[in-house]
Amino acid sequence: MVGLRAVAVPFAVPGPSGVAVRTRLRLSAVEVGVLREVGGLLGSLASGDLAVRCRDGLAHDGERWAGRKRVLTGRSSSRWAGAITKATHDQWALARRGLAAHIRGLEAGIATVRHRFSLPVGEKGTKRAPGGYHSRREWHAKSRRLTVLETRRDRAVADWKAGRVRVVRGGKRLANARHHLPEARLTEGRWRGRWEAARMFLSADGETGKRYGNETIRITPKGLVSVKLPAALAHLANAPHGRYTLTHTVAFSHRGQEWADRISGNRAVAYTLHHDPDRDRWYVTASWQRKAAPALPMDAALTAGCIGVDMNDDHLAAWQLDPHGNPVGEPHRFPYDLTGTAPHRDAQIRHTLTRLLHWARQSGVKAIAVEDLDFDLDKSREKHGRRKRFKRLISRFPTARLRARLVSMAAEHDLTIIAVDPAYTSKWGAQHWQKPLTTPRRKTTRHDAASIAIGRRAQEHPVRRRTAPPPAHRSDEQGHRTIQAGPEALGREEPRPRIPGPRTRSVSPDAERTRATRTSTTVRDVRSDQAWVQDPLLLTDQERCDG
Repeated sequence: MVGLRAVAVPFAVPGPSGVAVRTRLRLSAVEVGVLREVGGLLGSLASGDLAVRCRDGLAHDGERWAGRKRVLTGRSSSRWAGAITKATHDQWALARRGLAAHIRGLEAGIATVRHRFSLPVGEKGTKRAPGGYHSRREWHAKSRRLTVLETRRDRAVADWKAGRVRVVRGGKRLANARHHLPEARLTEGRWRGRWEAARMFLSADGETGKRYGNETIRITPKGLVSVKLPAALAHLANAPHGRYTLTHTVAFSHRGQEWADRISGNRAVAYTLHHDPDRDRWYVTASWQRKAAPALPMDAALTAGCIGVDMNDDHLAAWQLDPHGNPVGEPHRFPYDLTGTAPHRDAQIRHTLTRLLHWARQSGVKAIAVEDLDFDLDKSREKHGRRKRFKRLISRFPTARLRARLVSMAAEHDLTIIAVDPAYTSKWGAQHWQKPLTTPRRKTTRHDAASIAIGRRAQEHPVRRRTAPPPAHRSDEQGHRTIQAGPEALGREEPRPRIPGPRTRSVSPDAERTRATRTSTTVRDVRSDQAWVQDPLLLTDQERCDG
């Protein structure tokens, strides 16, 4: 078709490569004080190491890395120094990727403004491109906006070329909240607690071959937790070899057996101790890498059909499809609420995906088809003009988090996630599927129809339904059946097969064979192709006498 972009080929999303589980730590007041002191010391060392790494920029090399690690080893230990430098490199790389995304967003906004400048004032846009600005006043305001965007872009590009990144340990938003405590609804004490908890460093990478997979933060199979103290705090040790052992044991209720198998085999497990200041609780997170399971081929995953899922602002619309692309049963909707705090939104997403996966398991399918959405370049406020509600919608839509959680949770249910191109799924789904599937008892929405289009695209079927032929060419009195059939089905475009016997449901199909062996006592009508056979009536004795 002219004007339509090419649709990408669907693909199976690879499974997760790592696992993380968390449990609560029960600590006494003395143990809390020790962990705060250790985390504060290591956090200050991590802050200094990050500053040195940011100053090095693109000139960083292996020698400077070794020098930084030697300095940290003298004040802590070699393993703590390795964990700190690794975390520093990861944070610097993350800031670098964020800067690149920021530059792409600025360039997209500049291109949009320049395009609208090239059009006359008041010219209407199309569905694929915005039009000119509505008034001279708006045109003048956007000319100033363009200067601001270009200045920011030039500054960001200069930082990128020089290797400069801007990082705040603890978070830039939390740092700015210190100057606006009433607006953030925080007291100085609560802000200080969050700030110290965010800047503490109590993370240790695992080592395969070492005892229980980690020499710095160790958890035994019985749940006993011990921490290797830095050299400056060795006097706080209550166990041999400069270690501090906690009184209470821990247990991982989720993936506990998998964790126990790893530490029993002395395989690497990384641990992180962190404090939640709002609840005043301590937690320990265990994480490890695992080999990605071999991906199930798409043909095998789609053998039992699939479930197409359309992601929306307030719900997931899903519909089950059979192997031929026909919708089965009723549509399902899984609502969620994305308002409120980040933990609330995260819990809503987990709960919704859990319900979706349980339904998929009950349906017997092995694949879930979702759209490969990406709103990174669409979040610029220049993209959609005055559509504030839509801009707010795509800004808060958790596409990356929802994808990551769906892939990791589906792997535990042995389900394959298939990503499809989102182009025209809502439009074509509503055009071809919404009206035919709407009944007096079922109102099919545009999102339900889009889920069918997504599932059919994953199965590499065309989204369009097979249309009915003219009435004169229909094989059934009730109308031609438009249900889909697979391309391998023989005779799928032909009339239904001839069934022996009369064209009535009151006579069994084998009536013709029965009549062939029965003696006829009636005269055959030459105008009829079938003979109606009537058995002779049995007369009673009284009827014979009367005759």
